[in-house]
Parts: sequence; C-alpha cells; structure tokens
Amino acid sequence: MMTEQETRADNIMAVARNMMIAARTAPKGCGVDNLEIAVLCRDELPAFADAMRRTGERLGKAFFMRDAGNVEGSDAVVLIGTRHSVRKLNCGYCGFATCREKSEQAPATQCAFSVTDLGIAVGSAAAVAADARVDNRILYSAGAAAMEFGYMPDCTIVFAIALSASGKNIYFDRQNKCETTR
Repeated sequence: MMTEQETRADNIMAVARNMMIAARTAPKGCGVDNLEIAVLCRDELPAFADAMRRTGERLGKAFFMRDAGNVEGSDAVVLIGTRHSVRKLNCGYCGFATCREKSEQAPATQCAFSVTDLGIAVGSAAAVAADARVDNRILYSAGAAAMEFGYMPDCTIVFAIALSASGKNIYFDRQNKCETTR
C-alpha cells in the first residue's frame, strides 16, 4: 500500500513540470518566446525564503517576510520570467511612438508584448495547478527576490507560483497587507 503522503512530493513535481509546459506553450506576441522557466524543489525553499527576507528588508517591504513564510511552507515554487526584448512593432503601448525611440530614450523600459506574454504564461501555469487541485499563489515578492539573488539572471521581470498540497490552504488567510516599512 502507498499513502498520499509518500507520493506527495512526486505529485507536486509532476504538477510543476506540467505548469512549466503550460507556460512555455502559452500564446506569445509575434511568436517570440522570451520566457525563462524553472522550479525550486522543497529542499531549496528555506534558502530561497531567506533571500526573500533579505530583499524585503532592503526594500522596506514587510509583505516579503509574510510571503517568505508561505514559501517556506510550500512544496515547490515555479519561477517564470521574461528577458528584455524589442519587438519592432512600433505599437506605442510602452509609451514611446516607436521601438527605436524607446531603445534610445529608455532602453530598460519593457516591451508591452513581453510583459503581456509573461502574464499569459503565469496565468496558464496557475490554471494547471488549480486544475490539479494544488493550492497555489502567484508572488511578485518571490519573483523579485529570484532576480536579486541571481536565480534567473537573464530575466528583467520574474513571477513565482508557490505550490502547496496540505490539509489547509496556506495561502488563504494570510495577514498583513502590501505595506512598506518606510
């Protein structure tokens, strides 16, 4: 006989792998794929949570500490980020009339299509977790810490999706709001 507890880690990792596929195959503007996708396993989460706390302290954002506690209690964390790119569409969505103007005046400004692609990919991945009945939470804070500590060095924006399979959703009744300590 095999119990659910004995297979939980394998089941969570199977869901995380399916989430990575969903993110990769999500629609992308102009067919350009700038995504980086990775998963942090259970044994990597304490060190990652510590990195989140350090980022929160440096930025003066208390909710990073709360989210770090959620990450520590998670079974895995999927990271999805986008690399910087210019699509040369001259759409103006970034606030500049042309991509060339954006590149010359504000080269760090994100292309609206890359950001949109990232959002669609994150939503697709979270839907896979929800369909598998795995509790999940999309975390800006964990994504920011992942970038700061070099987890996804080529990315300019990263979001994280924390995963948990326990008797109670650890992301449900979180306390303090998105406040800063400064």
